[in-house]
This record gives sequence, structure tokens and C-alpha cells, in this order.
Amino acid sequence: MKNIELKKLWKEYGDNVVLENINLTVKAGEFITLVGASGCGKTTFLKMLLGTEKPSRGELLLDGDPIRDEPDANRGIVFQRYSVFPHLNVIENVMLGVEFGQSKLLGRCFGSKRRQVRAQAQEMLELVGLGHVANQYPTSLSGGMQQRLAIAQALIKQPKVLLLDEPFGALDPGIRSDMHALILDIWQKTGITIFMITHDLTEGFYLGTRLLVFDKHRQDPDNPNRYGASITFDIPVGDTRKSTLDDISNTMKQKQETV
Repeated sequence: MKNIELKKLWKEYGDNVVLENINLTVKAGEFITLVGASGCGKTTFLKMLLGTEKPSRGELLLDGDPIRDEPDANRGIVFQRYSVFPHLNVIENVMLGVEFGQSKLLGRCFGSKRRQVRAQAQEMLELVGLGHVANQYPTSLSGGMQQRLAIAQALIKQPKVLLLDEPFGALDPGIRSDMHALILDIWQKTGITIFMITHDLTEGFYLGTRLLVFDKHRQDPDNPNRYGASITFDIPVGDTRKSTLDDISNTMKQKQETV
């Protein structure tokens, strides 16, 4: 079943072409990892999936319909920097998304409805391993725990697509390994479609079912913004031949050196 489709997609800011002629089909439940040199348009691509950026040309479809030009419940996102509210405790942070959806004026539910939302939030906290700290505040949590909380916030409204923008980049290696296990466990239990940006090729191959490499097919030394990036590699996991990994790694290093 197709979940996401991109047809001849472009993103331009005036004369600056960021992404050009991207065609992609992603089935529901795939785990897509995205790599590429800094500034090649990966985050712009993610923002278009989220709805905070609009394509300049082409089509971007979710389950056959154009993706809305603003974030909605179908798409959850987790950033590298923790997107939690310090004045709310852990479970209130998770409840907030549902409460705003049900009561836009007050941003809060009452009575039996609030108890229902709280039970839903507690279940989500159990999924991410935070059930035991539901009544604590974010400032008392470690970095890894705060990122678990951000994942719970993103998942509470049961989105069809989860977008991860370098979510583990700020974590130390031990915690990062734990987060890898967590996100894989969540993906397997929920069957959600995931797009994740990473600068770590090994992480990209380890987590994803497909790895997409963003780069420019064409270059103009006199006008570097004339051409945009597109998907230069689309690699199913399992095709992790050392020569392929080395080719991509060397290309990314060369791009970084020229930035």
C-alpha cells in the first residue's frame, strides 16, 4: 500500500534551487533514513512532509491525497533539540496534544474525558519506557529520557508518519544505542512509516529499511544555487556492500570539505 508519493517535486526560494525533480514512492510501514552533506535539502524535504514548507512544483501525496500545507495529526515530528514544556510534568506534556485537539479554546479536558486522555498518555509513556516518571518534570530527566518524552508527544495522536530530524545527534553513544533499540521497537509495534535524517551512515543502514542519499546531479561553480539536490542513491537495507558504503561516505566527505 502506497503511503507517500512525490512526483516531480521541486523546492525553490527565488533563484536558489534547493531540491529538484524528486520522484519517490514509499509504502506504508517503511523506515526511510536520509543522509547527505549539510545544506543539501534534507531538512527542507522533511519540512515539506510535515507541511511547514510548500513544494514549489510537483505533487506530494499522503495516501493519494495532497499533503496539507500545515502540520496535522497525520504527521508527528521529533527534533534534535528536546521539544518539551518545562512547566508541565511528563504526563501532562504527552496529554497536551490530545487536549488541544479536543478543546482548542481551553487546551484542557475535564472529567471523564480528561481521565481517558490521561490513561492514553500513560499507555504511551509505558511504550517509550517512561511510565515510572509520569509525575516528574522534564528538568529532572536525562537527555535520553527527554527525547523519549518528545517521541511520546509525537506519537500520542497516532500519526500515519513519524518524522525524525537527527533525533539522536546530541546523545552520547550509550544512550544513542538505547534510543536505536527504542525506535525500532516502536516501529515494529506500531507499523508506522518513519522518515529519519541522520549524518551517520552506519546508523542509517542499521535503522532503515531504505537509505536515501541526497546530493546534486549537476554543479555550476559560478552559481552554486542554480541546481538543487535530488535522490542520488535509493538503497534497500541488505544492499550494504562495503564498496557502496565507501562510495557514499567518500562523496559526503568531499561535499563537506567544499562547504
